[in-house]
Amino acid sequence: MTPSSRPRRDHLRPEPTGPLTTALTLASRGVPVLPLRVGKAPFNNCPTCAKNACGGRPNMKQAGPCTCPRPCHAWAAATSNSETLRSAAWASAWRQATAVAYHPAGVRLTVVDLDHADAVTWAHAHLPPTRTVPTTRGQHWIYQGTMPSSNGVRPGVDIKSRMSYARWLGPGTGRLTALPDEVRALAVKPTPARPAPEITATPAPDGGGSCPHRTPAYLARGLTMAEQRITEATSGVHATVYRTFLAVLSTHGRCGCLTDTHVAQLFAAAQSKGERPRHCTDAWTNARAQLGL
Repeated sequence: MTPSSRPRRDHLRPEPTGPLTTALTLASRGVPVLPLRVGKAPFNNCPTCAKNACGGRPNMKQAGPCTCPRPCHAWAAATSNSETLRSAAWASAWRQATAVAYHPAGVRLTVVDLDHADAVTWAHAHLPPTRTVPTTRGQHWIYQGTMPSSNGVRPGVDIKSRMSYARWLGPGTGRLTALPDEVRALAVKPTPARPAPEITATPAPDGGGSCPHRTPAYLARGLTMAEQRITEATSGVHATVYRTFLAVLSTHGRCGCLTDTHVAQLFAAAQSKGERPRHCTDAWTNARAQLGL
């Protein structure tokens, strides 16, 4: 056997495994990572940084003057610097690590964390398809773009993007989709509706019922304006539909003048902008619940 035909020992040596190896691979691709300990939690701040004694990154909401070399400050510790990851200061954490996390916004991503099967079913009905990663109990749906993180936006659904971390569970399958309005709207907290003004009911024209808004033309004009607001929306359609439904119901929801035909008009306007029938139903139901109807 010639020297060139002999198997190289490097090829026979098993590939290294473990969280640090995964972290270094991700870091080489520019992904900021950090170790997770038992329970999928980040490591506690070191004694120097305990209770933010170092003066940096209070409540992990901003980058401060702290230059601690250890993996402190949860998501803010995420780094793609391989020298930092291999440093002696991080060695103890990697020996205890059971998983690797990454900062989604650090690579311009948003993770919709679906914690159980019901949440996954809801996502299939309401969100555009995108890259998915299976988790222990559900799935991560990953979109291209960033937004504020928010937990509990609906049962079993968290949003992880800015100032947050997500567990690395593999690259997933499917093509990345741009962050849609439907996901952004999940983190929008509805503005409390103002109480409907007290208006004395006056008789409607012959052939109609009783309307507290002076004339049926008041309702027709309000519905026309609502449809126009929806159809002219250029972004945030999902949130616009919800706010419009809320406005219509806050004005007309208690007087009994809204009919199924009126509701169908509003739903048709929303669907002309790409809203699915289920989205319309959910938005209408949520608006009614917000107003206590």
